[in-house]
Amino acid sequence: MTTTAARAQETTDPATTDPVTTTDPARRRITARVRILLWLLLLMAVALTEVATTTRSFLMRDVDNRINRLLTQETGEFASFEEHGGDPQTGRPFADASRLLTVFLQRQYPDSDEELIGLVRGPGGDVRQIRQQHDIPVGLPLHRDGDAARRIFDSRDSTGVLRRPEGEIRWAKVTIARQDSEPDAAFVVAIHPEREQERVNKVFRTLLIISAVALLLTTGIAWVVAGRILTPVRVVRMAAAQLTEQGLTRRIPVHGSDDIAALAETFNAMLDRLERAFAAQREFVDDAGHELRTPITIVRGHLELMGDDPAEREETVRLVTDELDRMSRIVEDLLLLAKAERPDFVTPEPVQVAELTADVYVKARTLGERDWRLGEVADLEAEVDPQRITQAMVQLAQNAVQHTTRGQTIRIGSRTRGPRLELYVADSGPGVQPQDAEIIFERFRRGTCRRGARGSGAGLGLSIVKAIAEGHRGHVRLSGTPGGGATFTLVLNAPHAVEGDPT
Repeated sequence: MTTTAARAQETTDPATTDPVTTTDPARRRITARVRILLWLLLLMAVALTEVATTTRSFLMRDVDNRINRLLTQETGEFASFEEHGGDPQTGRPFADASRLLTVFLQRQYPDSDEELIGLVRGPGGDVRQIRQQHDIPVGLPLHRDGDAARRIFDSRDSTGVLRRPEGEIRWAKVTIARQDSEPDAAFVVAIHPEREQERVNKVFRTLLIISAVALLLTTGIAWVVAGRILTPVRVVRMAAAQLTEQGLTRRIPVHGSDDIAALAETFNAMLDRLERAFAAQREFVDDAGHELRTPITIVRGHLELMGDDPAEREETVRLVTDELDRMSRIVEDLLLLAKAERPDFVTPEPVQVAELTADVYVKARTLGERDWRLGEVADLEAEVDPQRITQAMVQLAQNAVQHTTRGQTIRIGSRTRGPRLELYVADSGPGVQPQDAEIIFERFRRGTCRRGARGSGAGLGLSIVKAIAEGHRGHVRLSGTPGGGATFTLVLNAPHAVEGDPT
């Protein structure tokens, strides 16, 4: 009851009684699909706006360039006419500025936004205009704005920009100054860029509208595409949500060879590792429960039946101690097999195989009174874990002792077969029955034919040997011994140096 209440308190908000997730609610409200879409829209909006703005800038620059060329052309034509032209009535150079301006303006055809005006200063200082009868489609043309015309006439610059509330004027002028009694005059070219600029702005607004439509279309397409791209991710999330310790068999279908397929493969590999880890854990628990139940029952039974007789108590203590020792060995073997799943189970290092074989032979001779013989020895250096290899070879020697009798032969040796290193223990016992060849390497499984001194093991020895061989990327091979018996060989994929002559 207390655990259930605590769990309920942890998963609900006491103020609202709504479920409280372990992740940030603000982040869960925006899914990956929406975030991708928002980033894509932001990037596209910036890109489209930049394109429209850049296009407007280019068009405005073209307008400025056209106006500048036009101003230069008109003033250049007037300057040339003033220098080389003549009065059509007299055939002589112009002696009057007003006549010069009138004749020149009669021969010009200005653009719709262009004004060509002659300005002549009178004796009283007022400025008189000479212009073409040409309508300008603007709010306030220059010829109607006397103040603006005077400002241009009085300016010391030959070109400039006049900004008015009624509209901007781009202008250029050529002054006419006579050294006799004629008043000063000027030829003025005035261009009103409003309509050109408005056309550019219209193009800019059109581009913005087109960009907005394209953005809407992109939103729909991106929503569908993002959904399809994230489908495998959703499958991975759903598979992760459905995982339990008892249900690790689900796998993600892998399609293609892109990053999503790599994600699915990585997730499947993780599930494989989890499944193996949980299987090893269950196997460890099952094996421990199965094997420890019998010695526990024996210990309990003897303790319950133990009387007051000193001899009986001594015998009971001996039996209980023996069972407890067996339990300790079982636990140690199970822990060793559980550690075999870890990547640091074996720690290879350069080892002289001949020296390792001789050490194993010396240690094995103390296991029983047998005819121990040292066979062929591989004279080379290999990358192996000497402690694990010694443990496996001693276990094979112990197994050979259990299946032979006093005086029978047991050989220990090592050799190479191509790139592989082989270490073997061969006995002259009854051998292994064909039906037992596979099961003897399983945990708590023993063969049907056993001779010699019956061991007190739990059937874990050959499983440990198999785990050590697989830790060296190898395996255990069982074969018959010539003349009778069984030969267990550790076949190791151990890198080694050049082999010397076998001894």
